[in-house]
Order: sequence, then C-alpha cells, then structure tokens
Amino acid sequence: MTAQLAGLLQGLEDSALASAIRQSTWLYPFLEIVHILGIVLLVGAAFLFDLRLLGLSKKLPVPELANHLLPWSRRGLYLIVPSGVLLFSTNAMTLATDTVFHIKLLGLVVGGINAGLFHRYLLSSAPEWPHGHTPGAAKAVAICSVVVWMMVIACGRLLAY
Repeated sequence: MTAQLAGLLQGLEDSALASAIRQSTWLYPFLEIVHILGIVLLVGAAFLFDLRLLGLSKKLPVPELANHLLPWSRRGLYLIVPSGVLLFSTNAMTLATDTVFHIKLLGLVVGGINAGLFHRYLLSSAPEWPHGHTPGAAKAVAICSVVVWMMVIACGRLLAY
C-alpha cells in the first residue's frame, strides 16, 4: 500500500463520522441492519431472477419478471453502497489489507460486470426466447450470479470474525 493511500485510509478512519459510528451504541448496528436489508433486496431479487433463468417458474415471462424484480435489486444497491462505505470507514486500514475484503470487492466487480453484460446483450432478446426456454448464455450468467453473490455474502460474514 502506498503512503498516500495509507494516509487517505487513516484519514477516513480517523474522521469524525467514523469515530461517531464506532462510539455510538446504536449507529453501527443500525448501519449493519441497513446493509443487510440492502443485501436481501439486491441478492434476493437477483436469486429469484436467476432461478427463472435456470429453468424454474417457466410460466413467468423473463421480461416481465425482470421489470418486477430488478428494480428491487437496484433499491438494495442504494442501501448497500452508502452503508458499506460508512461501515468500511470505521476500520479502513485493517479492511484495506484484508484478503477476504479484497475477494469481496472482486466479487462485487464481477457481479456488476455480469449483470451489466446480461442487461446489455441478453435481456433485450428475451421476448424472442421460445416459451419457457432460456439460452445457454443466460443460464451461464445466472450461474455466475448465484456463485458470485454467495461468495460476496460469505466474505462479508467472514469479515465480521
């Protein structure tokens, strides 16, 4: 880690906001609850959508299910990002050097790229898929999604210990 990055991380950890979160009886647990609620929304909706892509609930049309579930994933992201940054700020120096945290961040990047590829290249053709059929590429995206989000959740839990 460069001295400049270390200084930035130490400054974040020493900030009044990070100190207030650490010292508060209720603020850190509140942020954890918000973070977990965001995970439930993002990953829960994504898992349900992935299960459809993997062949379950074939009667549900993929475009309509996407229109219903994926906004909930975005709402979850709106909770996860700010709460995650605030939680990170309370222990920035330690987390920045933790391999499990690096794996979690890598998983977040892979999950985002995976979702982006699906939306950019596959979802628009979903109305043309034969009823109940999901192309192999969409199934591969779904498998990647399930594996990556399970890994991210596992890493997040491991960071607590």
